[in-house]
Amino acid sequence: MTKSVKIGNVRLGGRAPLAIIAGPCVIEDEATTLGIARRLRKIAVRKKIPLIFKASYDKANRSSAFSYRGPGLEPGLDILRKVRDEVGLPVLSDVHTIEEASAAAKILDFLQIPAFLSRQTDLVFAAADTGKPINIKKGQFLAPEQVANVVEKIESRGNRKITITERGTSFGYSNLVVDMRGLVIMKELGYPLVFDATHSVQLPGGMGKCSGGDRRFVPPLARAAVAVGVEAVFLEVHPDPEKALCDGPNSLLLDDLPRLLDALRKIAGVK
Repeated sequence: MTKSVKIGNVRLGGRAPLAIIAGPCVIEDEATTLGIARRLRKIAVRKKIPLIFKASYDKANRSSAFSYRGPGLEPGLDILRKVRDEVGLPVLSDVHTIEEASAAAKILDFLQIPAFLSRQTDLVFAAADTGKPINIKKGQFLAPEQVANVVEKIESRGNRKITITERGTSFGYSNLVVDMRGLVIMKELGYPLVFDATHSVQLPGGMGKCSGGDRRFVPPLARAAVAVGVEAVFLEVHPDPEKALCDGPNSLLLDDLPRLLDALRKIAGVK
């Protein structure tokens, strides 16, 4: 059995049920973000599935200098605070610098180490030192076994509130693949395992100045990961992915989420 990690009112691992981490890739504006959060909460309550809300206040690794990054640290955290306090959902966002970690920890229930930064030791230390639960996004360039080194860095700071997220592995240029064997290997570390079904179908930089993706593959990959035994599924969702300011091609249409959750719950129930 995996360790149990509590994020707000949601528990991952242990004997807890399958959970969902969901939200738009980036905070576009307050009204859109709160609207998505409220719809997600209604869906989660109706489907009886625990939910953590995720949106980035800053996407620091965009393909182009002119790509939309988000509102920034302070305005973004204020919007996430409203999601937490007004909508009633635990909130997760990325931290990109040592300086961001302590500020983000004042608002966020859950700090995320972005995949591209998963080997940045000082950033990992700073996030761990906040005492908040930490979600490690496995770098696209890391073998599953190498995630143990990132876990060890967090543990060395006395923090064992750790989750690990698989988000695909680089396969040639502008492509990702998912090796389900990696989920089994990372589960052996004993911490709750999350599968990022939407970033796993991303085509990094595939459209030149932005990333592409193919959301057709989100449901089958999510179903496969739940069958393997992940504790949560990570899904970027948007009411109109074609108009999303970030990661639209790999985001799931919000209206399609309930049907996918029904399938995932059925699979989780027979493990």
